[in-house]
Amino acid sequence: MLHAALQYALANQAAFWHAAGVHVRLSVAALAIGCLLCVPLGVYVARRRLLAPQVLAVVGGLRVVPSLAILFLAVPYLGLGFLPALVALTILACPPVLINTEAAFRGVDPAVVEAARGMGMDARQVLWRVEVPLATPVVVAGVRTAAVDVFASATLAAFIGGGGLGDFIARGFALFDPAIMLVGAIPVAVLTLGAEAVLAGVQRLLERRAQAA
Repeated sequence: MLHAALQYALANQAAFWHAAGVHVRLSVAALAIGCLLCVPLGVYVARRRLLAPQVLAVVGGLRVVPSLAILFLAVPYLGLGFLPALVALTILACPPVLINTEAAFRGVDPAVVEAARGMGMDARQVLWRVEVPLATPVVVAGVRTAAVDVFASATLAAFIGGGGLGDFIARGFALFDPAIMLVGAIPVAVLTLGAEAVLAGVQRLLERRAQAA
């Protein structure tokens, strides 16, 4: 089976590398947009104790919606292709990033913040010199979760014309050929585990730095 999958990949190298590139661009772009939107929002919500439960309830509700449902809900408004897949995967990336960011900044020790203010730091200095270094490891943990969800779910983009490695999985399923399915499934697993491993290393590094500080 693996030998047949390798032979198929070698015979279709151009299509394989194009699909892999689309898959990576789609996943990385969705993660980046999700972080740009949800990290500042998470910081804001962490400072609004009355607002936080409502926002987190709504965002948490998105986590129970199946990935494929989110993709198909985007189709009537955005059509088929890369854009609706990007929007749907961004929505998928947002909940873990927002939830972890809110928890990270809410969990910063108030005594540390007060000590920083007592040293003469203003609000901006407290944020960047105290809160961000302490909260970042937990934020990265949320990005890790989002990365796993997005890289794995990006295979579903093939069903709405978004491309990526899911094309091989869909093609293999249509032809009842497991070897073709593996051409898409194995690289997706490698990319997902690789992204998780890289972010796990970043998180451990940041945790050591925060402890040293």
